Amino acid sequence: MALLDWRSPEHFDHTGDQPCVICIRPTPLRSDQGKPVHKVCAEDWMDRHGPKEGDQ
Repeated sequence: MALLDWRSPEHFDHTGDQPCVICIRPTPLRSDQGKPVHKVCAEDWMDRHGPKEGDQ
């Protein structure tokens, strides 16, 4: 399973919760691209859609 390091303050939006782009539940967390997403949702998405073993 992919584990993201979101300890950086850029991953927390103090302006308020937004619906997660994956599960639609509210979250103050933001992806590297600024999209509202829970860390566990992003990690799960990466596991299902990320590069497969042997991909270059």
